[in-house]
Amino acid sequence: MKNELPKVYSNPIDKEIKNNKEYYYSREQSRDYKSPKEINKMINQIFASKDFVYKKKIRITTFDNQLEVNLVGRTNNNLLTLDNQKIALNEIINIEEIV
Repeated sequence: MKNELPKVYSNPIDKEIKNNKEYYYSREQSRDYKSPKEINKMINQIFASKDFVYKKKIRITTFDNQLEVNLVGRTNNNLLTLDNQKIALNEIINIEEIV
């Protein structure tokens, strides 16, 4: 006896099916995306600057939102703020100093 699949009836489709949208709308967001190497270089420049003693006010743009925080430290994977927040480095798309 052979291993045969059961016979299944398939109804032919002779009309256009409109159960999905044929178009979508997307609003392009104008964010300045930086590569992870550029982000890492900018963070290193902030910590190496002469005016960085304990904390530095910076604006961080992540995938979700934009934060203005006082930067106080760094680990391998996170930036540490004065408010005890941890901001993951892989979520940062732009970082800039606030003067």
